[in-house]
Amino acid sequence: MIYLEYLAAAAIVVILSIKASNYIDLLDKNTKLSGAFLGGIMLSAVTSLPELFTSISATVLLDRPGLCMGNILGSDLFNLLAISVIILIYFKGFSKGRVSKSYRNVAFLVFLIYIFIGLNFMNVVNVRILNLSITSVLILLVYVLGAKYLAVANDVDTDEDALDYHASMSTKLSIKQIGFRFFLASVGIIAFSIIITYLTDQISVKLNLGQGLAGALFLGVATSLPELSSTITLFKMRNYNIAVGNIIGSNLFNFIILAIADVLSLGSGVYAYPDDKTMSLLLFGCIATPLFWIMLRFKNRTTQGLCSVGIICCYAAFLLV
Repeated sequence: MIYLEYLAAAAIVVILSIKASNYIDLLDKNTKLSGAFLGGIMLSAVTSLPELFTSISATVLLDRPGLCMGNILGSDLFNLLAISVIILIYFKGFSKGRVSKSYRNVAFLVFLIYIFIGLNFMNVVNVRILNLSITSVLILLVYVLGAKYLAVANDVDTDEDALDYHASMSTKLSIKQIGFRFFLASVGIIAFSIIITYLTDQISVKLNLGQGLAGALFLGVATSLPELSSTITLFKMRNYNIAVGNIIGSNLFNFIILAIADVLSLGSGVYAYPDDKTMSLLLFGCIATPLFWIMLRFKNRTTQGLCSVGIICCYAAFLLV
């Protein structure tokens, strides 16, 4: 019964996320807001709401900070896996599409955060001031810089196919109605994300799973379903710019969740529970993120294909190691 409840809650999150991505796309086409801002900040923040509330629930309500770390690192690696698979499926269209250069800078900042966390795990940079780790402070500073890159990014030109596609997607909704429906979808995502946290904890206890593995699989994958579903929807819409911004922006935003959970946690914080699976997530995240940067930097098909396959191999290696 618990597995059916988990699947039902996950399915509802997916449906609400598809709705949210549709409303973001309508705002992109009917307002003067930057596509990079909508995808990299607004949509990525909304699709990261499950990670936020599952992590807070795991840390504060359940007192299982290991679930939080597995959730965030697992979600980030799964996000890269998801977009890599989607890129291979929509390979021809993506290779011709244009993506904002700002996302390369954000990918580098995400990699930098991986380094900070790794140094904390190795006790190289492991200082706590009151109830806050210096790692969380560094993450906050990097996020502010990354958000600036996303907010001021110049929009890219849209190709003719995308223009034709969106021309056929007219809506009678006003901007206010779109915004209100987007808000309702966001509230629904939050509510069912909290439900998923409790179900995951019960499943992990029942299956006797470690917190890192349980967090990565049952929380990390489940909370990444919004990014997955919204990215698929945006690729179908040929809106590759917002799709990429959604993923890399979500990965950056997820690390802010770690900092928030660290502040709210009691004791030694969320960085003090690196089991073997958590270390594997960190290692393969450090490999997959630079591959994603290379994919964005070099637009030839061979490089993009090889990098996509490399990221997929990273996730497979995490499952096997």
